[in-house]
Order: sequence, then structure tokens, then C-alpha cells
Amino acid sequence: MSREPAAFDHKAFLKTLTTRPGVYRMLDRDGTILYVGKAGDLKKRVTSYFRKSGLSVKTQSLVEQIADIGVTVTRTEAEALLLESNLIKQHRPRYNILLRDDKSYPYIYLSSDQDFPRLCLHRGARRRKGRYFGPYPSALSVRDSLQLLQKLFRVRQCEDSFFANRSRPCLQYQIKRCAAPCVGLIDKAPYAADVERTVMFLEGRSSEVIDGLVADMEAAAAAHEYEQAAVCRDLIASLGRVQEKQYISKQGGDVDIVACLTDKGSACVQVFYIRGGRNLGNAVFFPKVPLETPAADVLSAFLPQYYLGKDVPGEVLLSHALEDDEVLSKVLSEHAGHRVRVRANVRGDRAQWIKMALSNAELALTTHINTRKGFSGRLESLTEALGLDEVPERIECFDISHTSGESTVASCVVFGLEGPLKSDYRRFNIRDIQPGDDYGAMEQALTRRYTRLKKGEGKLPDILFIDGGKGQVSSACKALEELQVTDVRIIGVAKGPGRKPGLETLYIPGRSTAVILLADSPALHLIQQVRDEAHRFAITGHRQRRARTRSTSPLEHIPGVGPKRRQQLLQQLGGLREVARAGVDELARIKGINRRLAQQIYDAFHGE
Repeated sequence: MSREPAAFDHKAFLKTLTTRPGVYRMLDRDGTILYVGKAGDLKKRVTSYFRKSGLSVKTQSLVEQIADIGVTVTRTEAEALLLESNLIKQHRPRYNILLRDDKSYPYIYLSSDQDFPRLCLHRGARRRKGRYFGPYPSALSVRDSLQLLQKLFRVRQCEDSFFANRSRPCLQYQIKRCAAPCVGLIDKAPYAADVERTVMFLEGRSSEVIDGLVADMEAAAAAHEYEQAAVCRDLIASLGRVQEKQYISKQGGDVDIVACLTDKGSACVQVFYIRGGRNLGNAVFFPKVPLETPAADVLSAFLPQYYLGKDVPGEVLLSHALEDDEVLSKVLSEHAGHRVRVRANVRGDRAQWIKMALSNAELALTTHINTRKGFSGRLESLTEALGLDEVPERIECFDISHTSGESTVASCVVFGLEGPLKSDYRRFNIRDIQPGDDYGAMEQALTRRYTRLKKGEGKLPDILFIDGGKGQVSSACKALEELQVTDVRIIGVAKGPGRKPGLETLYIPGRSTAVILLADSPALHLIQQVRDEAHRFAITGHRQRRARTRSTSPLEHIPGVGPKRRQQLLQQLGGLREVARAGVDELARIKGINRRLAQQIYDAFHGE
């Protein structure tokens, strides 16, 4: 007869607990970490969980599951905060506040090792030589800024390969978005001046840019160079309009405004980015929070997870005061290599900024809650329409995308009870099938997907939507039958006449007749949402794969033709098209190309 494990003896544990700073980990009977916390005094903090009264419902539920507590002593509370953040990211405990979005943020990058530097979007490790400006809240905000800079200063933004192989100006020059340095239409000195103005603008020194332009305009007018003076005048006017729209502080400086609101078990965090006095935009987060979590606690958990590993501005303004703001300031300062002030009680413009961020958080949270409710309603409608016994907790949908059989890609998107689960999305590059064979592509994608799931690498869905009719459904059934995957309801979603939304037909194995839902049915709206997301994800992957395929030169696959020889061939013959047209004799005249290698190059293009 098995015996129940003994209950956790917290009194005996607390007697031995140190008063030094550190991190504690609360574990259940299976050894799973339930919660990770930090403390300046471990004994005092852990003891507070075992009070007889005054505990929240969340804390009571946590304490009831504790089977053991692990402790790591640190030298300082700041060290404890760092360790806590790392452990939360590693283990993602159930009762901790979790930041789901851990993506790298984009920057504007300006190269520094070229005569005519390039301006572009950059995401990831910053290894290239040059300047990085940001971070920006999203790629969209970077693209908006780059578009603005094109209009103002006409610094090139094209790829280096495109720049190096131009023989005439591109469209960007024609619409006055680039000075065409690729074909020598601007000298190094005036281009460098535009680059310098770009840097000053990105640093928030646009007033200095305007002052310099005013001086240039007056000098041009005095020299009777009225066209150049007019150019400076128009640029000054454009910068003035930008200042009116974007600048929220004449003082400059880098500031983040972080505001949080909680409601009905959901939390919203808004982060506004102020760089050089300019509002670069905002990012919104919906961290996973336990019920009844105060906004200050959400911020206290959010900030280390968000900032550690990223660039931190000199000032972070908060909507709610934190108990450990001094510790957090110290840790972020050490991490950033400069002083970081974390504060909530501010006046004047900064108080208005926080008010603005809170207003945005309120709007975003309301929309988020309503959207969740709306999705839940559509799920219930789908359950009723299909005659299911219970609401599906996981839905997957597959789609195939290609261009005349080229670069076929299959997508798999996943939806849960609250909407898309983008971390579970997958793409499959389809190979070794007849080009254009959608049935074979679907079968291969499903086989690869559910072979992994059968190995325990994920969860099986309750419903599997297939973008297609009877043929695609038959392929899906065959694939799952081979893998012995059962208890997955397969539904084909065929487009209606003229591909018009609202006329979709559902094909369900085992049913003699197809199912057609009313155009205003919430169930149909859910199916359309899932199907359209699968289509979007598939076509994006297909375009990326096709671009990679088409950008690969046949020269790269010829033995003996390295980068230097490829460059010689392209330069001396005038491009890849001319290399393809050249005969063996013409190829052999190129320095470093013998007749045998010339024959290999010719065969690579002519399939011999």
C-alpha cells in the first residue's frame, strides 16, 4: 500500500533559513518549479507566505501546492534580481508573471566602412561596423523613419549588391529619394554632408541641422545660386513639419515610458520610446499574470525580463511606484554601462507622458479582453455548428503555396482558446514531388508534422482544417492513417464560386454531404480567420524561398569558381546574363579561366 508524501514542514524549513539576500524556488511534488522569487532577506520574505491570514487567493493556491523550497544565496539583492530574471526565463513557472514576447528589437543601421554609406533596418547581433540607432518598437516604425529620412536627406538604402551593379539610376533617384551615388551623380563630400545631417537628426539634434541649412541657404543666395538656396529652404520647411509631428520634448534625451493596467485577470503593458526628444512609437505587451495581481507587481516582474539583454535608456518612467526601484536602477545601470533612473513620481511633461501611456494601455486592454471574448464566442458557435461534444482547445490549419510548382511551401498555423499560437506555427519546404502536385505536397507536410507530434514534440489538434476540397482531404486522411493518428477531426475548407468569402464549402470525412454555413455565422468567420492566416503564412514562406532560390547564382555551384573568379567573370563580361551567353572561347580569354574551367562554366548554364 503506497503512502501519501508527507506535507511540507514549513516551520522546520524556516528555522534553518538564512536572513541573507537570495532567490527562492517553490516546487510541487513532481519537482516542477511553481514560483521563483527574490528577497533582500530570505527568511523574512519566505515566512510571509505562511501567515495565517491576509494572503491573496493566488498565494493561498500556491502555498497549498508547495512540496519543497530551494534556495540560492547571493551577495547582494541586485545579484538576486539578475538570477531571478534568468530562472524565470528558463523555467517559466506557472505562478510567475511571464513576458511572452522576447524578440529582438530593430535598429536603424548606418554603415561606416564605405565611401557612400548605406542606411537600413537591422535586427539581431550588432557585429557590423557602423552606427546603430534605436531600438525602435517595431519594424514598421523603423520603415516609417527610413521613409522620412529618404525624403529629407536622400542617403541610399539599397543593398550593396544592387548598388555595386548599377549602370543607370533606379526609381528612387527619379522620385527624389536618393542622390544616385551608384552612378556618380553626387560626389563624396556633399553625400557625406547628407550622412552627417542624418546622424544629427537621429541623435535628436535637428535644430542644429536647421541652423546649418539656414547658413547654407544664405550662402547660396549670396552667391546667386538660387536653385541650391531653394533646395535648402524646402528642406528647412520639411524638418520644421517633422518637428511639429514627432517631437514631444525640446530637451532631447532618451526616455522610456512604461505603463501598466490590469483587469479581469489580464494585464497590458505599454512601452513608449522617446529618443532624442522624438516619439519613435510604442509597443504593447500582454504578459501572462495570475489573478488578482496588482499593476505594480506586474511592472516589477516585467521590467527585468524586458530590459536585461537589451539597450536601456538613461531614464525609465513608470505608471506605478515600485518597492525595489532602487535595486532595479542599480542593476540596469550596471547592465547598460551608464546611469539609469527608474522613477514614477514625476511632474510636468513627464507626468503627461505617463498619462498618455496609461490611456493607451486602457484602450489596448479593453480591446484585448473584448477580442478574447469574441474569439471564445466564435469557438462555441463552431462547436455547435459541427455538433462537437466540447469546445476545441487546439485547431490547426494547413495550406500550400507555390508559383507554377516552383518553391512549394506548406504552412501550419495553430489556434488555441484565446486565438493564434504563433510560437507553434510551422512551415515545410516541400521537396521530391511532381511540381504542382498539391495533393502530394499536402501529404508530405502532414506526414512530417505529425511524425514529430507522434514522437512527443507537440500536441495533437482537436480539429485539423485543410485549405482545399475532397482531394486535399483525402491526402490528409491518407497521411494520418499511415501514422495512426486518431481522434483528430479533419475538415476541408473549399473556396466558393469566384473565391468569394461567405460561400465556402466544408468537406468532413464520414459525411455524405458537404456542409455550408450561413455567411453571417460566427463559426464560418472563425474558419475564415484560421484559413486566411494559414494562407498568409504559406505565401510569405513561399515568397521568401523563391527569392532565395532566384538570388542564387549558377556560378556558386561550379567547382573552381570562387568569389574572385566570379567577380572577374561578372566585371569583364558585364553581368550574369552576359556570362550565360558567352561561348567557351570567350570564357577562356578571361584571366584565370583555363579552357577546361570555361567548358564547365558553359555547361552549367546550358545543361550539358
